[in-house]
Amino acid sequence: MDIINDLANKSITVEEAAKAAIEHREILADLLEGIVSKKDEIRFNSYQILLHISEVNPEIFYSKWDDLAALLISDNHYHRYIAINLIANLVMIDTENKFEADFENYFDNIAGEKTMVAGQTAMNAGKIAKAKPGLQTRITEFLLKIDKIHRGKQIELMKAYAIASFDYYFDEIAETTEIINFVKENLNSESPKTRKAAKEFLSKWQITDSKLSVA
Repeated sequence: MDIINDLANKSITVEEAAKAAIEHREILADLLEGIVSKKDEIRFNSYQILLHISEVNPEIFYSKWDDLAALLISDNHYHRYIAINLIANLVMIDTENKFEADFENYFDNIAGEKTMVAGQTAMNAGKIAKAKPGLQTRITEFLLKIDKIHRGKQIELMKAYAIASFDYYFDEIAETTEIINFVKENLNSESPKTRKAAKEFLSKWQITDSKLSVA
């Protein structure tokens, strides 16, 4: 694909490539094929362009939702990573409530051994919860049990991603006790990133010991 070669050669920017794809649907179709290419350069650059489009014009390929959703259960973790991020942006315009049908397939990726995939799922959880208030309770339950669900080695790091997601929609949650206690428990995490996330979360939301409950 010429547009991929141009991006690889840095003769155009991701933004310029995205603009061309939006204006020419045949390029968009090529990019959707490119994200499952066995060639790393084609797959990566196709993803970068589509990711930008999903951020600025997600409606452009909302009709391709089912194709992306199919990648959530792919044996290829790169394919799952790509789908996880693109779908998280398409959720913002999910007028047909497609995500509800794919909820389990999406969040089951937290249970995988690949931190790259599981972590991205956890990080996107807050964005999805913000866009889908009706799913907040289910998403919160997943995140609170992240240390029991994730099968990889970076369990402590995964908790930082959960805390980051809670921050996205914390102000919309009626019952916050479990989340507050979860964050508090991670002030002494083995992961520096998680300890920092917990401290900053409690500071941002002005949560003191008097607001914490015993689980």
